[in-house]
Amino acid sequence: MKQKTILYHVTGWLLVVAYDLISIWRGGGQNVRVTMLLQFSFCLSMASVFYYCFLLVYPRFLKTGKFLWLIPALLLVPVVFSIIRYLFEQMLYPVLFNVSNYYGDVNLWYYLLDNLFYGVSVTVVSAAIWSAQQAFNQQQENKSLREEMIQAELAFLKTQINPHFLYNTLNYIYSLAYPVSEKLGDAVIKLSQLMRYMLTESAGKDVELQKEVDYIENYISIYQLRFEDTFFVDFKTEGDIAGKRVASLLLVPFVENAFKHGVVNDADRPIRISLKVVGNRLMFTVSNQISRAQKDHSTGVGLPNIRRRMELIYPDRHELLISDNGQTYKTTLNINI
Repeated sequence: MKQKTILYHVTGWLLVVAYDLISIWRGGGQNVRVTMLLQFSFCLSMASVFYYCFLLVYPRFLKTGKFLWLIPALLLVPVVFSIIRYLFEQMLYPVLFNVSNYYGDVNLWYYLLDNLFYGVSVTVVSAAIWSAQQAFNQQQENKSLREEMIQAELAFLKTQINPHFLYNTLNYIYSLAYPVSEKLGDAVIKLSQLMRYMLTESAGKDVELQKEVDYIENYISIYQLRFEDTFFVDFKTEGDIAGKRVASLLLVPFVENAFKHGVVNDADRPIRISLKVVGNRLMFTVSNQISRAQKDHSTGVGLPNIRRRMELIYPDRHELLISDNGQTYKTTLNINI
């Protein structure tokens, strides 16, 4: 897509320059060569103004709403135009072709005043093309987002085979397990709560943060059954999470990856999970000692998928930081919720 855009721009400017030069050549008259040279430098100056606005001014100030900076940036358009034209017509051409546009003692200030309004038209054209490109990119992004949402919905529907069957089966297993082992019965209940959250309560766009915390706690409890007394995880929550909402199943992939690739049986260096809420700011941190043992090849959520989901759900409202010093792996997620 980027290569096509560059090709379109190059083709457009070649057509503009070719049209101007051919028009001058066909018009004939004296000093056709000089006129063509001056028109060529004029076109280069216009192109410089175009891309000064297209690549620098509009993306940095117009797109971000920094209008106080936009005005002085646009006031520099005549300066950009005049400098480029001056370099060609008063410095380069006299050396190469013994030709210049202005004769006599001409300084850059005079050049600026004499070319004050030439760049205005191309500034408007640049704004129109930049706006059209932004609208096209937004349309493509919306189309991609709709397709991803459809795929996500289909994937979710596949998990909805028959949740009532699963709940009823787990309740039956609980009734059989509890008389034998209270610990096993509690594990079945926690597993049932995990399944219910995944299959029903997480279907919406977001959920109560407390439910996400409960899910993580149940997830840790289920995982602990495998290691019993050799499982060391420190999970802390701070701040007022009541009434706060977050995208469902957003935080548990970080916990899952820590369990999958980390060391869970070292009491001196436990897996540390911290969830802190300050105002509307959620800070979620997971750190773990990196395991040197053979990795679990079970299916998990990869970092690229996590990043993409963040971009879709919290565009410009999140920060994902990752540090890896070879001994400890740490992820920090900050979200404005």
